[in-house]
Amino acid sequence: MKILERIRGDERLRLLLLAIPFVVFIFMFSYVPLFGWIYSFFNYKPGIPLSRTPFVGLENYALIFTFYKKQIWGVLRNTLIFSSLGLLCSPLPMLFAIFLNEIKSLRFKKLVQTTTTLPHFISWIIVFSLAFSIFSDSGVVNNILISLGLIENPTMLLGNSDVVYIFQMMLGWWKSTGWGAIIYIAAISGIDMELYDAAAVDGAGRFARMRHITVPGLLPTYLVLLLLSIGSIISVGFDQYFVFYNALVADKIEVIDTFVFRVGISKNDYSFATAVGIMKTFISLMLLFSANNIAKKVRGEAII
Repeated sequence: MKILERIRGDERLRLLLLAIPFVVFIFMFSYVPLFGWIYSFFNYKPGIPLSRTPFVGLENYALIFTFYKKQIWGVLRNTLIFSSLGLLCSPLPMLFAIFLNEIKSLRFKKLVQTTTTLPHFISWIIVFSLAFSIFSDSGVVNNILISLGLIENPTMLLGNSDVVYIFQMMLGWWKSTGWGAIIYIAAISGIDMELYDAAAVDGAGRFARMRHITVPGLLPTYLVLLLLSIGSIISVGFDQYFVFYNALVADKIEVIDTFVFRVGISKNDYSFATAVGIMKTFISLMLLFSANNIAKKVRGEAII
């Protein structure tokens, strides 16, 4: 008995030692940078020590609701629209994983999974280059449409502010659906296969088994991912909207992250940019805990 307890103790110690590098990594890159929040209370200028920087208190936070109010509401609107479209499309990876699991040919299944996962690893700069080659005024699509006589003048898709939301959403689908399906494919492998066999014996067809076994088995995973998505609803990302930004669609594609970059880096207003980032963090935390409480009341389970 003592030998077993000693073995278990050694195993726990090894697991603890394996976790230490990751804990140190998280601490260094997620908690140490929080010291930079102090700059939001000063009128910081690069090159001037913080001890000689004027203390302004909450002045930078007040600018969010006064001087920058119109711009903040504009970028917040765009951010929420992109996030809402993302939440509406959040079931797509799960549905894709379900239908992919129904493919009988293992070779074809691997081909489809590999093909749909690869876009996740393509840089947004490369994606923009491809989109520009295909959808620009002199791109492939316009050349084909003009040669077929379907249009007389080229369409400016990348500079059309009326379709920017839909266009960016479709790019997000293409880039993330295959990658997002991986976790659902792993969850499907954890469902008891005897349930499928019993349902088949009872006469349930393929879609009935998907509806009554696969979908309920994936709902807990979907709930966790949905809660995390709600928590980051105002953090839609930076790369995609930065590379596709241009003057023609600026009022529709500017989001909070790109706004912080332009104010903080382009205009050297680091203090105000830090204040906006802090506000975004607190709003994300409130959304996460609110969604968690709602899930706990509705389904009786949550992630926190």
